Amino acid sequence: MAGDESTDVTRALKQDLQTDALLGAKGVPVSSARIAELQAAGEQASEPGEARAQAQRGPGSEEKVEQLRALQEEHVRDCTVCHLSETRTQTVFGQGDPDARIVFVGEAPGFEEDRQGIAFVGRAGQLLTAMIERGMGLKREDVFICNVLKCRPPNNRTPSTDEIAACSPYLFQQLQIIQPEVIIALGAPAAQTLLNTRDSIGRLRGRFHDFYLSGAALMGPIVPLMPTYHPAYLLRSPGEKRKAWEDLKMVMERLGLPIPEQFR
Repeated sequence: MAGDESTDVTRALKQDLQTDALLGAKGVPVSSARIAELQAAGEQASEPGEARAQAQRGPGSEEKVEQLRALQEEHVRDCTVCHLSETRTQTVFGQGDPDARIVFVGEAPGFEEDRQGIAFVGRAGQLLTAMIERGMGLKREDVFICNVLKCRPPNNRTPSTDEIAACSPYLFQQLQIIQPEVIIALGAPAAQTLLNTRDSIGRLRGRFHDFYLSGAALMGPIVPLMPTYHPAYLLRSPGEKRKAWEDLKMVMERLGLPIPEQFR
């Protein structure tokens, strides 16, 4: 019996170490060169005439690029709908592949995001990058990453109801344009906004929910949505990384992405 218990403990510890490795226990620094790459990728994605867009993107993608560019330039960049426009450095529209199969949605930009204009580049962004690249075997540029809010709340506080109401239409438009195969909601504010619920992230995670691209329940195309823990929460509570990895594996299985045998 003691031997069995020892084996179980060893197996559990090994799984924890594997999960930590996949979800970036040591972090993945986002260097200035990496940030420049992300900015360049965002600029390329906003120019439908670029050779890269013509060569690599599928039918209709040029139209998506133009629609996202128009949304950013004509509505989001200089938005003054709510009072957060008075304290921001700049809006953070989000970036990635307009043809992305997966869209990650967080709650709001933080200090580094507000300074650099790129979503998820602080410590939580480093962990998200590890989750995407180490865990899921994708490139960060393969997905689209954005937030419910496009402006940073002072002191990184939780977004208020009126701020979400003012800014979430931009998010819904982004999702309608991209039409991803799966949405991953990072944290309670994102999941609650997209699913129009007050349930906790602990109750919501671990299973797919229906998200209606129209923004209205029971209307329009449905996209499966997986709520999971925000990377910032995982940094504070590393013991929850295994649950987040289980959520990501469900997304990978849904999309037919390979999962290494040792991590199944």
